[in-house]
Amino acid sequence: MARPIVHDQLVRQRLLEVTAELVDRDGPARVTLRDVAATAHTSTTAIYSLFGGKAQLLTAAVDDGFRSFGDSQRSAESGGLRGLGLAYRSWALDHPALYRLMFGGALATYVDCSPTPAVASEAMLPLVEAVSAAQEGGTIRRDDAATIAMSVWGQVHGLVSLELANMDDPGTDWEGIYDAALDAVSRGWAA
Repeated sequence: MARPIVHDQLVRQRLLEVTAELVDRDGPARVTLRDVAATAHTSTTAIYSLFGGKAQLLTAAVDDGFRSFGDSQRSAESGGLRGLGLAYRSWALDHPALYRLMFGGALATYVDCSPTPAVASEAMLPLVEAVSAAQEGGTIRRDDAATIAMSVWGQVHGLVSLELANMDDPGTDWEGIYDAALDAVSRGWAA
């Protein structure tokens, strides 16, 4: 009797990474499970066994991106709002395919795929906590913490998205622009 094939965590992670890269490069409509399996050096059986199908694989890839992003935010939370902002950009530049997969919107037009709400919320929790801590410390106005967090997120997200889309002239100092934006955000919400 043949032993069942066991697909481990390494295969799962490789499939998630390959999925993000292929969707980023080719778009979700052109990526097939066969493409993903071949690029990951495994079988479509592994995909079906680990995820169920294409929609579930894409959702898992998005969730994996939010988990990775959330881990980077947790690692940076001791640096306060500025530390989180710098970590946001750093993570996005290190993971451009995942970033575009998570926030690009291409998946929603193709297949019923969106991040699991609890996973996405958990990734953004360090920002809300940093806003609340800054409010307790008296450095940020006592407006609604979630509103402030969303405003800060929108600012850094917009700049990172522009940078990743190469919306610039040669020699654009994105680091300087980003740093100036973080300063402006701090001044804008100052107590």
